[in-house]
Amino acid sequence: MSQSLPSSYHSVGSSSFVDFLSGAHPDRLPVLGDALAAPHGTTIVAVRATDGVVMAGDRRATVGNIIAQHDIEKVFAADDMSVIGIAGTAGLALELVRLFQVELEHYEKLEGVSLSLEGKANRLASMLRGSLGLAMQGLAVVPLYAGYDSGAGTGRIFSYDVTGGRYEERAFHAVGSGSSFARGSLKKRYRADADSTAAISVVLEALYDAADDDSATGGPDAARGIYPVVGVVTVTGARILSDEEVAPMVAAMLASRADSGLGGGL
Repeated sequence: MSQSLPSSYHSVGSSSFVDFLSGAHPDRLPVLGDALAAPHGTTIVAVRATDGVVMAGDRRATVGNIIAQHDIEKVFAADDMSVIGIAGTAGLALELVRLFQVELEHYEKLEGVSLSLEGKANRLASMLRGSLGLAMQGLAVVPLYAGYDSGAGTGRIFSYDVTGGRYEERAFHAVGSGSSFARGSLKKRYRADADSTAAISVVLEALYDAADDDSATGGPDAARGIYPVVGVVTVTGARILSDEEVAPMVAAMLASRADSGLGGGL
């Protein structure tokens, strides 16, 4: 005889999957671990463009001064119209991304409509506030969220702190260990009239400059075929570029830097 589902599956609650999981299976939520031994993701950058937003992240994960992984992915499509990038404790950050993706899909299935971009950004803030205990243990996750706001007809970028504070960035932003170097690069190269194609070049340059000065940020590695992960969101939707698309852009950037005397390799 089949067993009936627990009462929590039949109760009327909110459309939040996180709230449901907290009540039905709290053991499935992220748990504490060893902060010193946990790999950390590093630098993520995002730029507003005339037709949307562009986000990119390097591929290195570190444990102290050791490179734990050369090709970790830190930028993902959150849903059809937004992307999320993660810096901080890599394992928990990846769990947060997966949970956020399910949260948005769960809401749409129950309500029949998608959350607004503002609503999605607020949901992510709420999830971060629920992980404050992890942050206090040294297991911090700092996401960067961006998408296309169909109502406003523009791209928007949202940054966060470990307490769940949510802040909208008007032009560009960077998070992670190399963020200060990346922001310095973005200040010089950002143009308000640049479209998403031009913005890709800006974020690639910013990540390269961050890798040039921050040992925890990885630069492009043509020998291994490892390039930054780049996500683009426009009115047509969110898309993660393939390595085959990013590789020639990186090659052009390196050639330009070599011609200008800035150097073409790390």
